[in-house]
Amino acid sequence: MSAPLDPTLVATPKDFKTDQQVKWCPGCGDHSILVQLQKVLAARNINRDATVFVSGIGCSSRFPYYMETYGIHSIHGRAPAIATGVKCANPELDVWVVTGDGDGLSIGGNHFLHTIRRNVGLKIILFNNRIYGLTKGQYSPTSEAGIRTKSSPAGSIDYPVHPVAVALGAEVTFAARAVDTDVQQLQIVLQRAMDHQGTAFVEVYQNCQVYNADAFEWATDRNTRLDHLVYLEHGKPLIFGKNREKGIRVNGDNLEVVELAKVSPDDLLIHDERTPNPAHAFRLAQMHYPEFPEPMGVFRAVQKPTYEELMLGQLAAAREQKGPGKLDKLFTAGDTWKVA
Repeated sequence: MSAPLDPTLVATPKDFKTDQQVKWCPGCGDHSILVQLQKVLAARNINRDATVFVSGIGCSSRFPYYMETYGIHSIHGRAPAIATGVKCANPELDVWVVTGDGDGLSIGGNHFLHTIRRNVGLKIILFNNRIYGLTKGQYSPTSEAGIRTKSSPAGSIDYPVHPVAVALGAEVTFAARAVDTDVQQLQIVLQRAMDHQGTAFVEVYQNCQVYNADAFEWATDRNTRLDHLVYLEHGKPLIFGKNREKGIRVNGDNLEVVELAKVSPDDLLIHDERTPNPAHAFRLAQMHYPEFPEPMGVFRAVQKPTYEELMLGQLAAAREQKGPGKLDKLFTAGDTWKVA
């Protein structure tokens, strides 16, 4: 959980801004994510000296330069592994991983999965613009099938990866989704992630104005978005629509969209983010526009021991049983050879 500053001090978002020029393109969704997170950290008086941002490679990975905290701009796809080392070396630190759909799910997919299954106490924000922006517009693991890009001029024949579904498949203890333009909901999701013990994964749909403009127009257009999104609230039915006239219910093994006027309220699917079995959250992660409204908010939030807690427990047990270790004794233990 995030460490607060001296309670007598009052932080502002400006305290988390560096003197570095923000070099993202005008209209890029990264700007919104940066500003909302700075607001969330300031609202909690988070201790900057106990906060670390680790990134890989990509447009999103410039993030540590713009946060007045500790930061590591690391190697392509390896941010979760490096962040795991930071967290295990000092579990008192609040460690954030900032990655993109290419960095996190292509070259970094293996590190992403193993961090999740270990339940390392990291907050992972994945910026999803469905394109490789830094390398000038190639299709990414999350790009829609058929998309024409510089690396798929005839249309991509790949099926896209769905980040929340992948995270839930690895049984992540916290999974959420937000849209860059919905700043209030984005702040709520980031606050929830910040408070979670264990791996907290947040996917943010964000716009790449240059290479994939309006990829999420259906989720950002003020006139239509309420018909295309359903906001998840624990313990409440899935209801959506501009006039909240539609809902989601289970029909056999499938989900379906229904008109509220034609069904009983008891028929609607009730969201339970705390159920131990991830099947409910995974089913929601299979809802995709245009067949369904896409869920926004917290899919899953459960607790189980974190990797660093279990690691510290083993170390304490070993010290109690064998006493404090010494490196020179370890180096000379067992068989040794002297090379002339």
